[in-house]
Amino acid sequence: MKPDEINGSGTQRELAAPLKATRRGRRVGPLVARRLLFIPLALFGVITISFLLVSLMPGDPALSILGTTASAQEVADLRSKLGLDLPMPSRYGTYVLQVLSGDLGNSFFTGQPILGEIVKYMPASIELVVMALIVAFFLGVPLGAIAAYYRGRGADRVVRTGMAGLQAVPEFLAGLLLIFFFFYLLKLAPAPTGRLGIIDLPPPSRTGFLLVDSILAGNWKILGTALQRSFLPVATLALTAIPMFAKVTRTTTSAALASKQVAFARACGLPEWRVLYYALLQARTAVLTYTAMLFGAMVGGSAIVETLFSWQGLGQWGLDAIIKLDIPAIQGFVIAMGLFTLLVYLVLDLVVVMLDPRIKND
Repeated sequence: MKPDEINGSGTQRELAAPLKATRRGRRVGPLVARRLLFIPLALFGVITISFLLVSLMPGDPALSILGTTASAQEVADLRSKLGLDLPMPSRYGTYVLQVLSGDLGNSFFTGQPILGEIVKYMPASIELVVMALIVAFFLGVPLGAIAAYYRGRGADRVVRTGMAGLQAVPEFLAGLLLIFFFFYLLKLAPAPTGRLGIIDLPPPSRTGFLLVDSILAGNWKILGTALQRSFLPVATLALTAIPMFAKVTRTTTSAALASKQVAFARACGLPEWRVLYYALLQARTAVLTYTAMLFGAMVGGSAIVETLFSWQGLGQWGLDAIIKLDIPAIQGFVIAMGLFTLLVYLVLDLVVVMLDPRIKND
């Protein structure tokens, strides 16, 4: 090849790069605009649902706070103080204006601002879910790929049977079994009494994430303790997510392996490991989508696991608010999880469009 041809091809590549970036921007721009317009409408719906959900719940928060020994007059006075004696339309309007101003109210029991409580407890739940999803991904995806490659044969049947067995075990039972075997019998795991021991001092809070703050502070002892105490709760959550990853990977990869593209690749003499690799690439969008769905659901839905291991996360805080009938805390929890899920799905849409240019956002 002549030098001028080489330079010409290089120039073409340099000109093509900005063009690809421009096309990608044209694909992503309208999507971002539509999602950003949709988020306020969806959030308003979440605010309305949270208000109606709590307003229709049975029970009296004032009686829950004062106890059954309180007199009727004391209960009536507290209801008036909390604004529970006002008509529902009036309470709804006040609540919407309060939330739109950034104020989620204060807890009926602790008096603490709900927004501050959410910021305090959410990082623990995010760290737990992220660690569980990483474990589930690196175990579930290979198992699903093996089942897809050996579809209908012994390995496939073994994987499907194992995944069906894991799905049949509820989270609380899996957690109790792990505690019994690894803590009580084998003494391989610490007691399920929280993220740190009684005498362990947490590092200075910079981000709110215990693991990140431990790394930033260079406190490797606390980091090791936190990771060690994360073993059982992470394993408990991961056991429920592994079958999901395996099933999605198996279904998508099986369809890819049966495609004409794979038949052509094999006819060209490509090794089987590369054929399987290209088939797995076709499964990445489905796996990524399911990962985001699980992430959004598990951050607020891991209350049982957090309570079982005294994790002190957002799920445990929300469950405690429901048990106490702490109306501002319940409403704040629902709004926080709704907004968090919307943001997760927004990021998911952007990543999927960037990874797969075939997707059109009609």
